[in-house]
Amino acid sequence: MHIEPGVIDASKMLLGYATAAGSASLALKMAFGALKADGVASVAGRSIVTTALVFSFFEVLPHHAIGVSEVHMIMGSTLFLLFGLAPTAIGLMLGLLIQGLFFAPFDLPQYGVNVTTLLVPLFAMSLLAKRIIPANVAYKDIKYRQALALSTTYQGGIVAWVAFWALYGQGFGAENLANVASFGAAYMAVILLEPLVDLAVLAGAKILHRFKDSGLFEKRLHQAA
Repeated sequence: MHIEPGVIDASKMLLGYATAAGSASLALKMAFGALKADGVASVAGRSIVTTALVFSFFEVLPHHAIGVSEVHMIMGSTLFLLFGLAPTAIGLMLGLLIQGLFFAPFDLPQYGVNVTTLLVPLFAMSLLAKRIIPANVAYKDIKYRQALALSTTYQGGIVAWVAFWALYGQGFGAENLANVASFGAAYMAVILLEPLVDLAVLAGAKILHRFKDSGLFEKRLHQAA
């Protein structure tokens, strides 16, 4: 989901800064709400874990440049189900920033664009989760179709934002459209695989039921709302 350098030139990058500022402001507002509800230690601990995981997803897991961007296994729905919305948003922002600062400085000019691409689909997915997961169901007990819906929303949102940025930066030429299409097609594998990862991780969460009150995980993971 990293927009390749040069896809958006500097004169058009202001929009990315604006959308990132709006996304980050919403993430911070949610973080303050989580702090009040769960306490500093819980939110900080989960945010540290998500940051480390996001960084490892970018740097350790296989990733390939295809078309206008790179295909990553970001596991946005997995992080959301395990650690909650605010810590996941913080982890996505900080994990991406750490990667850019220490391993991919050429990506830093696109940081605002890439943060928007990661966060907006996360917010959309969290709204969908409220609609399709009944209040009396803990996240560890969701079904494949629910996990698939969450993954499709998140990863599909990433594809949509990458397509938007590519078309915004490079226009509707045949070559650019082909590159956008090849990226979107490659991401289908992630959309199909992530729900299986979610269910496997959630099955493991059932074994960790004794940690339900530890603050290490999202409360909804082990207990209904």
